[in-house]
Amino acid sequence: MGVIDRKSRLPLYYQLADIIREKIETGQWKEHTRLPPERELCQIYGVSRATVRQAMQDLELNGYIYREHGRGTFVKPSKIRQDLLGFYSFTEEMKRLGKTPSSRVVDFTVEECTEKVAGKMKMNAGERVYRFTRLRLADEEPMMLETTYIPFEKFPGITGDKLEQIPLYDVLANEHGVVLTMAEERFVPVLTRENEAELLEYLPHTPSMMIERLTYSGDLIVEYTRGIARGDRFEYRVVLE
Repeated sequence: MGVIDRKSRLPLYYQLADIIREKIETGQWKEHTRLPPERELCQIYGVSRATVRQAMQDLELNGYIYREHGRGTFVKPSKIRQDLLGFYSFTEEMKRLGKTPSSRVVDFTVEECTEKVAGKMKMNAGERVYRFTRLRLADEEPMMLETTYIPFEKFPGITGDKLEQIPLYDVLANEHGVVLTMAEERFVPVLTRENEAELLEYLPHTPSMMIERLTYSGDLIVEYTRGIARGDRFEYRVVLE
């Protein structure tokens, strides 16, 4: 349970925060678990309500808990660490972390590509592309919002219904024989727009990461994606050797 050491030079609020932090980090308190109310924490650890509140402020500031008005204080889901060491897909990364990935197609069209998109994909302006927007979820929690462009003429038969059932890269590999050889990504911190925040169930104008991806099969660009990843759910790490 953890014990407050009143002889320690460490402040009481810090010790209490450390006890709760250990419960979270060791998995004793799972994601979205409701913490005991302030009065109960006061009784358990023999501290004042002011000490409990200061400990809660420290834990909230450091991303361990979140509050819901009228409901209480809960364990905040830990950030998903994405190691940028090689080619990866959202679906496979979520599975690796023990989460169940899914996609919800919120928009799907076939259209003529703009000059901007054509320039990125090394196509001619006016050539047709699939453009679709997918909400990417893990354990039913919205994580990313991605808008993707795929050359239409080279990959016939892609549908929105299919993309909700089968990962895009599996469609490209199994139905079109595509072997993905490389991906190039660009990361830019942004503030989440209101329409993005609504779909992501996230606060508008809060930090997110914009990720642009170009995916290649040899010299052919098979995918251009612009994604918004929730800033409270992802962290990215690059290993330099």
